[in-house]
Amino acid sequence: MAKSQQTFNKSEKEKKRLKKREEKRKKMEARKLEKEESGKKGIEFAYVDHNGQLTDTPPDPSLKVEVELESIVLGIPKKEEGDEPDPIRNGKVSFFDHSKGFGFIIDTENQEKYFTHVSGLVDTISENDKVTFELKKGMRGMDAVNVTLKK
Repeated sequence: MAKSQQTFNKSEKEKKRLKKREEKRKKMEARKLEKEESGKKGIEFAYVDHNGQLTDTPPDPSLKVEVELESIVLGIPKKEEGDEPDPIRNGKVSFFDHSKGFGFIIDTENQEKYFTHVSGLVDTISENDKVTFELKKGMRGMDAVNVTLKK
């Protein structure tokens, strides 16, 4: 009895598969006929205009822009000596938890908030102290290190 049930399920699955294949073939033929009847084939040959848009008309030669090969920069331009900002920054301690050993410092120049850990402190700090610090890449962004009290 189990064998006949299994055979019945297999034959049903096979019928469904064949029916699906036939429906797919009919849809494909219908789309093909529809395309032939409409006579549309889309843009046979596409151009790119001066704005970078695809068009079926050739671009106007008067709008052509000449680009010098030397003006094309590949990669990141090299930094000049004067480009680097001062590594020592000024800030104010907005929050510091002595029991957990971390806090945040707000940079006075750009109002950015930086995380600081007790391991990055030179002096003992508390909230609202004015400090100087350096930035170092941390796990979640830039961290304040070498934090010293401002005299």
